[in-house]
Amino acid sequence: MAGILAIEYVLPEYKLSNEELADVYQVWTAEKISKKTGINERRIAGEKETAVDLGVAAAEKLFDSRIIDREEVGFVLFVTQSPDYILPTSACIIQERLRLSKNCGAFDINLGCSGFVYGLAAAKGLVESGIAGKVLLITAETYSKHINPLDRSTRTIFGDGAAAALIGGGGMKIGSFALGTDGTGRDLLMIPSGGMRTPRSKETSKEKNAGGNIRSGEQLFMDGTGIFEFTIREVPKNVEQILQKEGLTNQEIDLFIFHQANKFMLDYLRKTMNIEKDRFYMNFSDIGNTVSATIPIAMKRAMDEKIIGRGQNILLCGFGVGLSWGSTIIKTGDYVGERV
Repeated sequence: MAGILAIEYVLPEYKLSNEELADVYQVWTAEKISKKTGINERRIAGEKETAVDLGVAAAEKLFDSRIIDREEVGFVLFVTQSPDYILPTSACIIQERLRLSKNCGAFDINLGCSGFVYGLAAAKGLVESGIAGKVLLITAETYSKHINPLDRSTRTIFGDGAAAALIGGGGMKIGSFALGTDGTGRDLLMIPSGGMRTPRSKETSKEKNAGGNIRSGEQLFMDGTGIFEFTIREVPKNVEQILQKEGLTNQEIDLFIFHQANKFMLDYLRKTMNIEKDRFYMNFSDIGNTVSATIPIAMKRAMDEKIIGRGQNILLCGFGVGLSWGSTIIKTGDYVGERV
């Protein structure tokens, strides 16, 4: 049975504080930004630093730990919405930069906040079907490059970062999945222009003021209210679905790790689902919402803090852009991150 063998993560060096943002926006103080989002600072990639760069650095941390040799990797899955190029696939570039075997498969997954859960589903399938013995699942995002500096609706929330998870036989067992999609909500979180449907043009590059938030059609737009309504509608149902699939109750879950979106949303979900604070992990105030990397970063932090231990049931739930959502349950058994 496939399981998670190890997780590592990296963050960009630059820290964007609430005080810096308050100086820009004026109408919001640093304290108000912190209260609204639960974020005090977010890590921001350098001008020439890409999601691939961050993903490669996270993977190198795995190799440096000597938990696996490079030639053992049979497949690379790269989850991002900030690829280096439209084509070729960034996973192919990562294969070369990590000096992996040419017998290694590789492809990208274009998903955001649910991306780690979907990546786990794909990795589990590759391992348990015998296609690959070990899968390197990298989630990396640089949403900051999609955001207008004067758009406080998104710039206060998102940070950049990457995580690398090693999936193989053994480790922390990956259970079944409950996945969902609703493409009717695609316009709630999107970059409207720049693809084949609406190519870049002089018109799409024009910045417009929308309720005090300035952005162009080539930059990230988020309908915060719509995303919140979607989340509270679908996430509790999705969690109940995975609990039923696994034959578990809410109280049999030792730790819930949801996509680390923002404090207001997570607090609302926790209270709605009657989950005690000590079973609901949040740790993103110093890095922001790193999109597909939030769950594995939170898992690694919980492991380092000894919050994740032996014999536990860990429920993971990702949700967001797409609209897309999904949950799975990780059973730690006797394995909580030791070297294989």
